[in-house]
Amino acid sequence: MINNEDGKQINIEIDEQTSKGIYSNFVVVSHNESEFVMDFVFLFPQQQKNKVGARVISSPAHVKRFLMALTDNVKKYEEKHGPIPV
Repeated sequence: MINNEDGKQINIEIDEQTSKGIYSNFVVVSHNESEFVMDFVFLFPQQQKNKVGARVISSPAHVKRFLMALTDNVKKYEEKHGPIPV
């Protein structure tokens, strides 16, 4: 169980295949007026053609909350483990 932005508890389930995740070292972000699209890709070294491993489509408001959550988590990570080189 986790709490949403309103403080209400919600149940989230994950199936076994999804729980394994995918690895991504590249993301393409595009948007229109009503949604953002994020295509996650694993770029193989010296391979010309790569496939999207996952596509996430979300509202602008949710993407902004996601950005805030990522920013907060990167800050916490760097406080514990040191700066992440870019």
